[in-house]
Amino acid sequence: MTVIESVSAGTDRPDRVPLKNWIAVIAVALGTFLVVTVENLPMGLLTAIGDGLHVTDGEVGLMVTVSGLVAAVTAPLLPVAIRGLDRRVVLLGLILLALVANVVSAVTPTYAVLMVARLFVGVSIGGFWSLAAGLGVRLVPESHVAKATSLIFFGAMAANVLGVPAGTLVGELTGWRIAFGAVAAVALLLVIALSVLLPKMPATEPVRLRTLGEQLRTPAVRIGVVATFLLVSGHYGAFTFVSPILQDISGVGPAFVGPLLLAYGVAGMVGNLIAGSWAGRNVRGTIVVVSVALAVILAAFPFLGGNAVTGSILLIAWGFAFGGLPVSVQTWIIKAAPQGIEAATGLNTCMFNLAIALGALFASLIVGAVAVTGVLWVAAGLVILTSLVVSAAKRV
Repeated sequence: MTVIESVSAGTDRPDRVPLKNWIAVIAVALGTFLVVTVENLPMGLLTAIGDGLHVTDGEVGLMVTVSGLVAAVTAPLLPVAIRGLDRRVVLLGLILLALVANVVSAVTPTYAVLMVARLFVGVSIGGFWSLAAGLGVRLVPESHVAKATSLIFFGAMAANVLGVPAGTLVGELTGWRIAFGAVAAVALLLVIALSVLLPKMPATEPVRLRTLGEQLRTPAVRIGVVATFLLVSGHYGAFTFVSPILQDISGVGPAFVGPLLLAYGVAGMVGNLIAGSWAGRNVRGTIVVVSVALAVILAAFPFLGGNAVTGSILLIAWGFAFGGLPVSVQTWIIKAAPQGIEAATGLNTCMFNLAIALGALFASLIVGAVAVTGVLWVAAGLVILTSLVVSAAKRV
């Protein structure tokens, strides 16, 4: 009996979900919260780590780059490597891997050891996302999958708003090594929670290398992966320079950038929940409407964001719009590949991480050649292409 069948069994309402299943969804969301916190924590502790290990800020920044690239490779390959293993066991193993990597990071004597630990962090991130993003269909009936997926992605949004700032604060008050140790402690608690709350999830069908190719040959899956690349490269290309955008275009003082980014993150969490609900009813329409809105916001920023008030409003609108897009595209992927969700999600996660790296790289080149306004316009162009690609696709 599948998890969904077990959800429906013994009830007069086949779409009713027992509380324990929603608690399992929340447990997975806590997992995404942890891996995103682990991935981005070095950003908040960059200077402290550099001073402690006597390396430059640029070298510390490579911690995020390395883990992101490893995650991109791991995401599509891990489902192939684990074959028929129980997904619950694999998820627990990936969180344990993050725990060990953070313990090593906390006690590392050298920068080289720290970078090795970040390689394993990348495996944990890519592997966990490749499985977790599509787990909604294993835990709730079809009519609730969009909501469950939204909650799982909510964990990632919350990590940027709460997890990374909290880890940074711990590092500032007690030292960066304590911050990594604290994250390892959270990982230990999460392993215990997941072991109790997650049901057994045997593989529905082992993923093979040819399965990845088959998914890429599916037009709707291809559209979803392309949409992810366009959206994420555009957004992260611009967001990499959000501080100079706010200061140079809107005249926001440096002291106000942090609070505005917090407001941006909260707006993203709200957008994630709302768009997740909409995508369950009309995924194509949700992606098109929200991507057009995001493109308009990015393109209008140089014209309408010329003071602190309008710049702040546009930034919050930016967060709200982008917050709804990852969960919407993942919903598209789930609908496009109902029999190959792990393979398709792995490909999508791979593209997501590659797009972050490439978007930031190309944006840096654009800023060097022109200015931050050019980054915003290129980003808007990439995002609007998403709406065109999805609009032209066959319905999923």
